[in-house]
Amino acid sequence: MRAVISLSHFSAGFIAVLVGYTSSAAIIFQAAAAAGASQAEIGSWMWALGLGAGITSIWFSLRYREPILTAWSTPGAALLVTALAGVPMSEAIGVFLFSSALILLCGMTGWFDHIMRLMPAGLAAAMLAGVLLNFGLGLFASAQTQPWLVGAMVLTYLALRRRLPRYVIPLSLLVGLAVAGAGGLLRFDDFEWQLARPVLMTPSFSLASLLGIGLPLFMVTMASQNVPGIAVLRAHGYHTPASPLIGWTGMAGLLLAPFGGFALNLAAISAAICMGKEVDASPGQRYKAAVWAGGCYLLMGLFGATVVGLFSALPTELVMAIAGLALLGTIGNSLTVAMADEQERDAALLTFMITASGVALFGIGSAFWGLVIGGGVHWLNRRHQP
Repeated sequence: MRAVISLSHFSAGFIAVLVGYTSSAAIIFQAAAAAGASQAEIGSWMWALGLGAGITSIWFSLRYREPILTAWSTPGAALLVTALAGVPMSEAIGVFLFSSALILLCGMTGWFDHIMRLMPAGLAAAMLAGVLLNFGLGLFASAQTQPWLVGAMVLTYLALRRRLPRYVIPLSLLVGLAVAGAGGLLRFDDFEWQLARPVLMTPSFSLASLLGIGLPLFMVTMASQNVPGIAVLRAHGYHTPASPLIGWTGMAGLLLAPFGGFALNLAAISAAICMGKEVDASPGQRYKAAVWAGGCYLLMGLFGATVVGLFSALPTELVMAIAGLALLGTIGNSLTVAMADEQERDAALLTFMITASGVALFGIGSAFWGLVIGGGVHWLNRRHQP
């Protein structure tokens, strides 16, 4: 039973889903509302996204025996908040189908896999550290408003991280829940369970919407989600072929787009939670955490939008603190790998700083620009070396 059910595996999967929902559920609601979605249609959006992320996460992780976690495109949802204003729901569904078809095409052609093979390991690690830095900083920033809550969680982590490394994160979460409960910070007044019902929405296609919304949605999803998602895997020593993963997320997106699944892609930040040493000392066993995360996604998808009430009941500081603690080891290891090669340190440092800055140009996130500029410096360094 220990080989199947492990507290460290389950807690890592649950925390990954917790971070995913709390960081983006509100943005998805706004995006759906911008397209004039009803409450039933918003619930269908959450159903489709949870179902897609759950099935693909479980399938990929069991198929490759690696912690491969999928999610929806949070930058894509942020793009849709403004882009879908005044756009009929039918055209929005057409946009989702178009974007997912382009993602499927990228996976089928294999060009994405070829590009990822050219990425230096140091740059991938630097980009990962930059993506996760704000979560590490958020751990200590949250102490300004809830010092006792965050302090108790940090002290638990420091006291047990060497004695019980596999259980230190779930135990820190339990301590946080206990302190939050004692302080009256848990709010379950508006929480109720209700099964979601999928709503089939008929698509329509407009050239202006496909080019003005669908193409940017595709580019943002690929550059800001799939590229970091593969980089996270590579930075942790996993070498799953990228193109099949991209292709199957595109296929899943095509199937779920009529129900509101606007974009499915590889996860980066939440996936990193399932890949640390705290999850399992053996890298070959960490895939079980992603399987548990997939199960949590399925459960959340079945209950649709109402499940957000569960996460809304938790104080923001608790979520920020547990995410920061879960990612501390990954941030440290990534920085170590990124700065290991002295000749490539300037390229890695630029990648790290640009990614951590959060700058977004032309609607594309900082992770992409960090890799582009860092990759350019890396290429110049190699060119001038004897």
